[in-house]
Amino acid sequence: MRVPKQLRDVDRHGATVRTYNYDDSGVIVVDFGAAASDITVDVIDGTAIVVTDGEQFEFELPADASEVSVNNGILTITE
Repeated sequence: MRVPKQLRDVDRHGATVRTYNYDDSGVIVVDFGAAASDITVDVIDGTAIVVTDGEQFEFELPADASEVSVNNGILTITE
């Protein structure tokens, strides 16, 4: 699964972006850090809207994304 450009750029804000590819799936993990534990995500028509620490990121989900979740400052996009 390919990381959307907007997510590749969040590392400038101190976030860590990782991808994991498995035999039958892939995962994109974005760790916004402990300070971003109040992160929220909404998905509307294939667009994810992430809000954390007063900043907003919008990006088109990869076509093969099946699940988007957040937990303790970590955004996970699963294929």
